[in-house]
Amino acid sequence: MKTYDIAIIGSGPSGASAAFEAAKKGLSSIIIEKEQLPRYKTCGGGFVYRGRRNMPFDVSKSVEREFFDVDIRFDAKKLALNTVRKKPIISMIMRDEFDYLIVQKAEELGVKVLQGEKLLALDFQNDFTTLTTTNKQIQAKFIIAADGALSPTAKLAGWEESRLMCPALEYEIKVPDKDFERLSKSARFDIDVVPFGYGWSFPKKNHLSVGVGNFTKSTKKINLKENYRDYLKILGIETVLKEEAHGFIIPISPRKDGFVKQNVFLIGDAAGFADPLTAEGISNAIYSGKLVAEAISESNLSLNEANKLYNNKLNDKLLPELELGVKLAALFYENRTLRNLLLKKYGQRAAEYMTDIFMGDRTYPHNFKEKVKQKLKVSLF
Repeated sequence: MKTYDIAIIGSGPSGASAAFEAAKKGLSSIIIEKEQLPRYKTCGGGFVYRGRRNMPFDVSKSVEREFFDVDIRFDAKKLALNTVRKKPIISMIMRDEFDYLIVQKAEELGVKVLQGEKLLALDFQNDFTTLTTTNKQIQAKFIIAADGALSPTAKLAGWEESRLMCPALEYEIKVPDKDFERLSKSARFDIDVVPFGYGWSFPKKNHLSVGVGNFTKSTKKINLKENYRDYLKILGIETVLKEEAHGFIIPISPRKDGFVKQNVFLIGDAAGFADPLTAEGISNAIYSGKLVAEAISESNLSLNEANKLYNNKLNDKLLPELELGVKLAALFYENRTLRNLLLKKYGQRAAEYMTDIFMGDRTYPHNFKEKVKQKLKVSLF
């Protein structure tokens, strides 16, 4: 039975990045992927610059379009904001090509990729865990669960669900040339076209990725299909030539019961690391993959030390930002009247700040509640 330092479940950005970083550090690694690569992955495909700037290699061959400006609209055009940067704020990717590019880079460093094999069982032993897949068995000292929002690996390892899971619908659509030309000028977000959420229109090479999502906990029944149809009207699309619908869920809060159990480490959506305010998950997926590889390498393959190092690395930056993001998302989506009051006066400044976060030049403000109070005083008096 073949033995590895690390077995990584899932070949998305988090898993492939973890494998790439681990291989750079001389650790023997295998990616276990249930599909044959490259495979389609449901995702809006907007890769913000803060993630792209930190990539250890050029990803331009997998980028379909770059947008140096972004349109953010509130409540069906009542408030429209635009920000511009010299570097691409958002790069448009199709996840099959993008994910596979990272996998190939990892393979070049010696990572083994096991395709078409679903993980069925974990047999935890003293030094190594036996992983049973559809047709094979392997052993590994460490396991990295990078198998997305539903993460069967996390369930096998004993995690209970504690993330906030939010629904989204994405449609890959082809529209008449005049509509595509009109909508292909910039990436666009329309806040409030979904209760407690937004719609997005992301132009790709020759089609649009149009989606709607609800990004906070709500007791109100939401019909995303109806929201999508209404959103097409807002976009001015009367005719859809071709349409492929994909439903998915996005975990927009970190797990509450930790990120390591036995020798299993969670990263990306399996951990709940998508940005709570924007629901963008690719950047933090890649970042968490890098962190876990660093932790395992720096531990000299000591499980206890790797656990400690990984949690320290998460608590240094990522988890505090996500905790702030959860609070900001509640203000942004659930307190619409207050939010709009502030945005009418400070909207462009807020949009610039958010774009700086997309660019990786800023983080969420730690004293945002105090700042909101001060802005309210100025607005009311």
